Amino acid sequence: MRYSILPLALLMALGTAAQAECYADYKAKQDDPLRLHYGVAEIDGSCSVATAEQELEGRLSSGGWQLLEVLGTFDRAAAESRRNDAGDNYLRY
Repeated sequence: MRYSILPLALLMALGTAAQAECYADYKAKQDDPLRLHYGVAEIDGSCSVATAEQELEGRLSSGGWQLLEVLGTFDRAAAESRRNDAGDNYLRY
């Protein structure tokens, strides 16, 4: 019985580690004068667009930005591939 629980425990641990690495890319704006930016942010909750929207609205508004759109969610490797596009807004918010 002890051996049958071990694979299950390993699978659960891997699932938790995979959930910890979630990123989203987004578009945001400021008004008067109009300024736009694209960014990549790490998401703490479940890896979904809805969760990313909830988290980013608060983070961005504290910096004077309004979230326009969450484009998608992805893992660390995909986040790294977007680093140059996001520039200073890579993991800023």
